[in-house]
Amino acid sequence: MRRRDFIALLGGAASWPLTAGAQQPAMPVIGFLGFGSLENFGPYLTAFRKGLNEGGFVEGQNVATLAL
Repeated sequence: MRRRDFIALLGGAASWPLTAGAQQPAMPVIGFLGFGSLENFGPYLTAFRKGLNEGGFVEGQNVATLAL
């Protein structure tokens, strides 16, 4: 093994724990599926979001919501 290869291997092994720990877990996505326009489901979506907040979920921080 050449000296340059050995140094590259050592540098990669030293930086591996830093890059492995940097990955963030995927944010869960909770959806609301309904037929019709979103205006018809306004009160339901408000209650849906309120229920998420009561459960400890903050939209955009630890959960993403999707209304279809």
